[in-house]
Amino acid sequence: MLYDCRAVAERDRGIAAAVEAVKSGELVVLPTDTVYGVGADAFTPHAVTALQNARGVDRRVAPPVLVGSRHTLDGLVYSLPKAARELADAFWPGALTIVVEHSPSLQWDLGETGGRVAVRMPLHPVALEVLREVGPMAVTTANKVGQAAPVTAEEARDQLEYAVRIYLEAGVAHDPAPSTIVDVTGDVPRVLRDGAVPYGKLRDVVPDILAAGS
Repeated sequence: MLYDCRAVAERDRGIAAAVEAVKSGELVVLPTDTVYGVGADAFTPHAVTALQNARGVDRRVAPPVLVGSRHTLDGLVYSLPKAARELADAFWPGALTIVVEHSPSLQWDLGETGGRVAVRMPLHPVALEVLREVGPMAVTTANKVGQAAPVTAEEARDQLEYAVRIYLEAGVAHDPAPSTIVDVTGDVPRVLRDGAVPYGKLRDVVPDILAAGS
């Protein structure tokens, strides 16, 4: 089912339906500040598997995790590096993904994480409302492998069809540039992928950060 979140009443119904679907272990498509994402409860293994199957990706490839608040990040890690805290404070919510070492006690199965997870807090009110109700979600681009990243929920539905229970439409994504990815698990923070947050702005916050490819 597709809900048009640009209408207030339908937005409320859509968010409620999405929350129920995620809590039931089903998939939802939701807007983010980049492109549309398809997501599942990060702590429901069969839902994460369904997410990977819907996109046609290797089950071993761990999806990123979206969170609804900056403080949720603290609960996902054993110890949060200073650089991660500074970057999150500066750029969250927003198009910055931070790779951290997740706590070994977490009861999730995202695939072969190597003890690391990519976390982001998106700057989109619909996504944040869902995330604050359901907690961390495994979310990745709502497209089949090899096809274009969708900038509307309708485009996502054309690709993923009945594999997804709820589609939340919020209009065309304003900035389809991918998020910038920064790895803070090493001795020095390093940009893994250039994206919406430019390197210069990252360096203003963390002066010793390494550029992508360096």
